[in-house]
Amino acid sequence: METRIAPEDRIERAGTVIPHFDNFDTPGEVRLVETEGLVEALGCVPVFTEAMRIRSPSASHLLTGGLRERLATQLEEGGCSLCIVDGALTPVQQRNLERDLGVKVIDRTGLILEIFGLRARTKEGRLQVELARLLYERSRLVRTWTHLERQRGGSGFLSGPGETQLEADRRMLDDAIRRLKEQLEDVKRTRRLQRAGRQRRGVPVVALVGYTNAGKSTLFNRLTGADVFARDMPFATLDPTIRAMELPHGREAALVDTVGFITDLPVHLVESFQATLEEVLDADLLVHVRDRSSVEDDAQKADVMKVLHGLEEDADQPLPPMIEAWNKADLLDADTRETFALSAERSDPPGVLVSAVTGKGVGALLSRIEANLIGRADTLELDLPPADGQARAWLHEHGDVLEETVGEDGAFRIRVRLDARSRGVFSAAHPDILPPEPSADDFL
Repeated sequence: METRIAPEDRIERAGTVIPHFDNFDTPGEVRLVETEGLVEALGCVPVFTEAMRIRSPSASHLLTGGLRERLATQLEEGGCSLCIVDGALTPVQQRNLERDLGVKVIDRTGLILEIFGLRARTKEGRLQVELARLLYERSRLVRTWTHLERQRGGSGFLSGPGETQLEADRRMLDDAIRRLKEQLEDVKRTRRLQRAGRQRRGVPVVALVGYTNAGKSTLFNRLTGADVFARDMPFATLDPTIRAMELPHGREAALVDTVGFITDLPVHLVESFQATLEEVLDADLLVHVRDRSSVEDDAQKADVMKVLHGLEEDADQPLPPMIEAWNKADLLDADTRETFALSAERSDPPGVLVSAVTGKGVGALLSRIEANLIGRADTLELDLPPADGQARAWLHEHGDVLEETVGEDGAFRIRVRLDARSRGVFSAAHPDILPPEPSADDFL
């Protein structure tokens, strides 16, 4: 098993290298800053962060002899107890580097898993992180110790070797993974019940998605008045949070804040966080929060869409409609801000320029959210008897009442917009007022 880093016990000093293999993939300043932010999010002191060109990767170490010697000197001079390789390492490469450098070595996946382990606060979050860690460790079990083969099983000289330590470790991990998946299945069932409850109440769900540190949690707090932890660091938010949000015309929606995505997001995390990511797929609307002040914004958008399309394919379920929140407008110069404000409306998907910090543009974003939710609604004219005040109150609370008149007999004629979900809820409760829509089976 891998040992866990405990920054609360002592402050680790870390040296970081970002390997690249030709001049075309040289990490830029943004990538260096992002990597340094990940190191700080782990609770470590980043002593140095360097892009390292590797012309001939070593199968046993990744880094060639000269590069290893230079790195060992840097780590020793900086008093580092941790070396982070912001790339992929095989188990053999990681073990050999640790032996040659004399410090603990972790790769990009290990780094992100460590950060997630620190950020998880809820039981669900801890379960998901632990599952991701076990899946990662299982993928790194290698046969490296011949002395761990146990005594032969059975009888006779033709009997094969008994259980090896490698097999025992794999079996132990498989058992732990199975137990965690069973517990997470309970989480999924609970989430499904919660979603069903929101559907019965006719509450639409809006999910915030985006690259890590794009400002999702700050925007979430601005839209809901919540006090979710938000800080200028990668993966400040890990556990999903759902809060009520009031739309401009008084209607309520549920807003979901999700974990941020990142370049080369470890596949183990995507697999483990299915319970959380189901909230994204089952939402009525996605709001993709983008950091428009970042020079890597387009590349970050591509990374987010790659993850979303992967979820779409794995679940065999189409993504919900999407709009974009072009965040951090307060960090743009006046000319760029004006250009973005004009182009956001015509972008695909459409965007709204906002600043989650100052609140600028948030009203326009709420209006766009409401328009998208209502835009898929039907306008209905319903006649309600005078005594049916409960149905009338429900329509005012969950629908968009456009007009209401009272007849001579005291009956209410209401013109109201209802989305498909709200219409289904209302017709199920009041089939005498609004019969359910015919299904395909009705025509067979």
